[in-house]
Amino acid sequence: MIYLGPAGIPTVSKERTTTGGIRCVAELKLNAFEVEFVRRVGMSNESAKEVGEVAKELGVLLSAHCPYFVNLCSREPEKLEASKKRILDSVERAFHMGADVAVFHPGFYGNLTPESAFNAVEEACRDMLDRMRASGIKEVRLGLETTGKVSQFGTLDETIELCKKLKGCAPVVDFAHIYARRAGKIDYAEIFEKLRPLKLKHLHAHFTGMEWTPAKAPWQGNERRHLELKANKPPFEPLAHEVLKRRVNITLISESPILEKDSLKMKRVFERLGHRF
Repeated sequence: MIYLGPAGIPTVSKERTTTGGIRCVAELKLNAFEVEFVRRVGMSNESAKEVGEVAKELGVLLSAHCPYFVNLCSREPEKLEASKKRILDSVERAFHMGADVAVFHPGFYGNLTPESAFNAVEEACRDMLDRMRASGIKEVRLGLETTGKVSQFGTLDETIELCKKLKGCAPVVDFAHIYARRAGKIDYAEIFEKLRPLKLKHLHAHFTGMEWTPAKAPWQGNERRHLELKANKPPFEPLAHEVLKRRVNITLISESPILEKDSLKMKRVFERLGHRF
């Protein structure tokens, strides 16, 4: 199954609410919607339940994106606990709305070695999973997103390795971030091969065009800004080919500046390649 939809309320939605955005997505014949908790989790559990009911009725698959102010590599106890709380608050809303993944950017290396940063993120995720189980939340996965800057924890290899170690964690593959971090190069077949050991039933992913800037090493880059799909950086059609060839069950959330419009373009690409939604 292939799910397509925007990160947040569609640009054309007249009703600027989460439920209005979901209804708009359904009207556009898309089938996924990522609820964006960009700065804070401002939704109550009751509202989350209402959001979930609307999405279920309309056949729209939900996910949630945690606030961006998260750093699980922080050595300051207060900042670390605040980061965990933002993620767990998002997880709680995801649970009530019936979303199966809460996506977040894990953190920054800072003065830590990559190994120490990995251990810090692993320890934090293990603690959050314990708290989730104690609260009776088992259906929501902690979605570690691949990141787009060399200063950030979250290479594809780091993400996969952590997900191998912790049941309840899942990779969220942001193809544009990988493209930027690899200085404008991407190999979709390689990415899917690396994911194979996880035996994922469903892959949650993000896609957008991406402008990047060079990092210190010539093989590394940093994301600069999101671009529309038509920029072809990275190209989308080869990804669609790979998804169909491998029969990947996937959600592709558009983070393009034109959100749902590029989700619809992705849909047309899949249809042109023979897929029927």
